[in-house]
Amino acid sequence: MKTGANVFLTGEPGSGKTHTINEYVAYLRARGIEPAITASTGISATHIGGMTIHSWSGIGIKTKLDKCDLDKISSNNHIVNRIKRAKVLIIDEVSMLPPETLSMIDAICGKIKQSLEPFGGIQVVLVGDFFQLPPIVKTGVGNDSQTMFIGESPARFVYDSLAWGRANLVVCYLTEQYRQDDSDFLSLLSAIRRNAFGEDHLCHIKSRKIGHHAAPNGAPKLFSHNIDVDRVNDEILANLPGESKVFTMSSQGPDVLVSALKRGCLSPETLYLKVGAAVMFTKNNPKEGFVNGTLGTVEEFDKHSGYPIVKTRSGRRIKVEPMDWAVEENGKIRAQITQLPLRLAWAITVHKSQGMSLDEAVMDLSNVFEFGQGYVALSRVRRLSGLYLLGWNGRAFQVHPEVSEKDAKFRAQSEQTAHTFSKVAGDEITAMHERFIHLCGGEIISESRVGAPIASRALHTAHEDGNTRGERRWERTLALIQSGKTIADVARIRGRTEGTILEHLEALRALNKLSVQDIAHLARGSEEAIAKIHSAFCELGTNKLSPVFKKLGGAYSYDKLRIARLMLNEQFPQETPVSSGFEKMRSLKK
Repeated sequence: MKTGANVFLTGEPGSGKTHTINEYVAYLRARGIEPAITASTGISATHIGGMTIHSWSGIGIKTKLDKCDLDKISSNNHIVNRIKRAKVLIIDEVSMLPPETLSMIDAICGKIKQSLEPFGGIQVVLVGDFFQLPPIVKTGVGNDSQTMFIGESPARFVYDSLAWGRANLVVCYLTEQYRQDDSDFLSLLSAIRRNAFGEDHLCHIKSRKIGHHAAPNGAPKLFSHNIDVDRVNDEILANLPGESKVFTMSSQGPDVLVSALKRGCLSPETLYLKVGAAVMFTKNNPKEGFVNGTLGTVEEFDKHSGYPIVKTRSGRRIKVEPMDWAVEENGKIRAQITQLPLRLAWAITVHKSQGMSLDEAVMDLSNVFEFGQGYVALSRVRRLSGLYLLGWNGRAFQVHPEVSEKDAKFRAQSEQTAHTFSKVAGDEITAMHERFIHLCGGEIISESRVGAPIASRALHTAHEDGNTRGERRWERTLALIQSGKTIADVARIRGRTEGTILEHLEALRALNKLSVQDIAHLARGSEEAIAKIHSAFCELGTNKLSPVFKKLGGAYSYDKLRIARLMLNEQFPQETPVSSGFEKMRSLKK
């Protein structure tokens, strides 16, 4: 990806696709390049903090594109500016995108960029797994062949589209597994992917069959249809004693973006809870001890705030406070919703379970109607012992035969790519990386300095934005942190994401404008964790986050690692005042 090649990133559920993309996004942002982050569905777009590709490209609900549509979209200033700025376009869950949609996006980007290159010369990174839920194919829609520019095609999957072929994608197939740790279960899931599900695998499945009365109380039930989910959750909640506490979602931003966020958010607009309710966390926050899919039970409600206190399966008690879901573009929040990161967990649909890692689940696969639907449900669970099956039908363990065949080709292409890159000298690869950063207008930086990537970005931004605007932005972040505010506090006050505030701190730290004393309060209550992270950085002799994350077994979030990394260097005096900070940044660049 760093070379600028167009990439198809794929792999089994739990292989680290989202993590890899997050790393690439951080790499680009550190060099002053803001990628366009999109997804094929509202749920996946909300997960990654982006918008749907339909909204980003301006196609909306269109299933075909004529010249009139293309002219209309390319005259929309907001869309034109967005696409003209784009250097890298990421599309998550691409397997759920119809082929004609990708071709429409290709046409729009080419028209606005005034380029004949695929996607107008934008690097495209397509992410997904075709074994998971396929796109919905609409039938019976008439097309006027005289006016249609891009429209419906008989192709079933997006890899059959003309745009996919034009993009000349390099396949990167991730083969490590970070969700399942049960060899028998991994073998079973792998057999389904290869269409090699046999009697020995069926024996494992049969060993997990239970009757309705034997379903464990706290395990969520996975259904194919929303109506079953709503019925189960509503009935069980109603049978609990006491009155429901009501938590209502708040929002800010344009209605169209807010609506998209609400549709993609797994937490409901109105959340009803009681003591004893089975709940599931809907957002990742490893710092607080939960991730998307963590299960627990409401034990009580805090006497002062009224927020629920949830006891997780591991025994940890968490006071759950509202969190934000946002659409961020060019480092600024365009729309945001706020709600408790919870939903009732007695039942959930297979579709909404995508991206979750569940310790256990009860599922009835008797009504599976789509290739891959059973596989998606099974692959949400970490191990075979956490699987409880009420029943299954003949389609439950089948995947589309065409996809299985295509997957083998993707694996072979990925292996060939790895073989080719292994023969390229390291300095030549580095030169390719730097060439792409240069073409994107980013900053070439040395990775050996802590915070240096963000510092370079700061210098670049200062030069472009002008002293007054940049000076004000950095002064406010610095002043708030020096007053003892947390990163979450500053993000809320500034209307930015926590990641953006961390970038500010890394820039200030690298430019000797932020002392260790200024950020010491960020480590309060986490001293032991910070010490362990420091030791890992020192033992590995690196400033990079990924090796440390891996060495510590993912025990600490990347944000926690970044905070610890800020405290690594020797203490140095802070220069004050900061009012002329951007002028000094420019002089440093010279």
